[in-house]
Amino acid sequence: MLKKINELLKTKEFISVGTCDLKGRPNAAPKFLLKVENNVIYLIDYTRGRTWDNLKINPRASLSFMDTDNLTGYQINGSTQVIDKGPIFEEIFSELLKKQIDLSAMRIIEGVSHEKGHKNFELAIPEKVIIFMVSIEEIIEVGPRGEKKAQKVKI
Repeated sequence: MLKKINELLKTKEFISVGTCDLKGRPNAAPKFLLKVENNVIYLIDYTRGRTWDNLKINPRASLSFMDTDNLTGYQINGSTQVIDKGPIFEEIFSELLKKQIDLSAMRIIEGVSHEKGHKNFELAIPEKVIIFMVSIEEIIEVGPRGEKKAQKVKI
């Protein structure tokens, strides 16, 4: 199931991230999905909001997305590490800048070919970002009829 998740996530730009504070108050927000590498998902956050606050005190997160072609939902549970400085941050940030250029170029081409205007482009995204590194620990697949499969992932 991990290989399937890695392939599906390569087609996504955003993924929903659920976190919780110590009082049990939930928070769900979309985050930019930069890349998936082995059992790790790299997410980008452009603000130091509730996700940031929650992960500082409770490093567990639950990610979710849909495979709309197969009407199958996925939940990925894992532990996170916040990366906001240092060599890993610089490396990932460099990859982010390249991906922003690629996505903006694709959006411009799509706009021209479909005569569709866009108000914003990825290049306008602020330079101050936070990187969340999520180590995949569990994958849950929910099929179109509600059937569930779960897989623990060794880290």
